[in-house]
Amino acid sequence: MNLDYFIDRLAKNRSVFESLVRGLSLEQARWKPSPDKWSMLEVINHLYDEEREDFRQRIELVLADPKQRWPPIDPRNWVITRAYNERDVDISLDNFFAEREKSLAWLRELSSPNWQNSNEGPNGTLTAGDLLASWLAHDFLHIRQLARLHWQYVGAIAEPFQTAYGGPWKES
Repeated sequence: MNLDYFIDRLAKNRSVFESLVRGLSLEQARWKPSPDKWSMLEVINHLYDEEREDFRQRIELVLADPKQRWPPIDPRNWVITRAYNERDVDISLDNFFAEREKSLAWLRELSSPNWQNSNEGPNGTLTAGDLLASWLAHDFLHIRQLARLHWQYVGAIAEPFQTAYGGPWKES
């Protein structure tokens, strides 16, 4: 496990999130392509909660005491119960970045962590290394999601004009 790579990418992703979300109008930040999909504001608040209540916390727990039971999380319901879409977009982004800085500082302080330490949880056995790799992958999933929300928003506000000439959204 090349910890420096993961720290570097997690740090650099801040500028990606910044460029995708900073300065959005409240209307665009709260816009959803359909009622069952997330808005950009919901994505950022999800990242904030995952930063402090999931990835960093669970890696810390599995490194310190692999047998310790993890606190429960409920990211899908938090979107509603924590009223993500009612929050301020720039404050939400700043909250996420503050937590990310805490995470990066914590990761930089690790000394020879045992990435093979594992915990048996609701998703099966996960090692500390699995969690670190998943943390960065989670960033990229939501970067893709935010980019798609921008693409969908352009299509929605351009009506009656079409965006098809720019190309379809598909996996490459």
